[in-house]
Amino acid sequence: MGRAKFYYQDKNAPKPNKPNHIGVNAIIEYNGKLLLEHRADSECWGLIGGGLEIDECLVAGIIREIKEETGIDICGNQLALYKIFDDPTRIAYYPDGNVLRIISVVYLLKLTQAFELKCSCESRELKYFTIEEVKNLSIAKIHMPILENYCSKNGDY
Repeated sequence: MGRAKFYYQDKNAPKPNKPNHIGVNAIIEYNGKLLLEHRADSECWGLIGGGLEIDECLVAGIIREIKEETGIDICGNQLALYKIFDDPTRIAYYPDGNVLRIISVVYLLKLTQAFELKCSCESRELKYFTIEEVKNLSIAKIHMPILENYCSKNGDY
């Protein structure tokens, strides 16, 4: 099966063939580092998160995604709404032929204790990175503006 491809501000990106997709993502901090996943679908690194299910609210969606993708069990009051990223050039192409414009609601989670991380089938690896290390990673293009925004406010990006 092919790989997922992500586009941001790319005039050659494929046109969406499905309705707009709402996603939830988390910027997870611990000891001054950010938790990222090495995505199995694209070989890129990205934020924890995924698609909002039809019957869930945003907070329930990100709590579910964090648990599924990392094994970290949290409650809603640990989350802070960070920002909504709705640039219409944030496009995801999936090998099944779906092409989606991604609107991401991003939350910030500051962990105060270490957790044992558990990869899901969607990840090859989970790892904490400094902002400096993030700069040298191959990041999924739809997550790049989120990380650039965050890192520009919290360090040199």
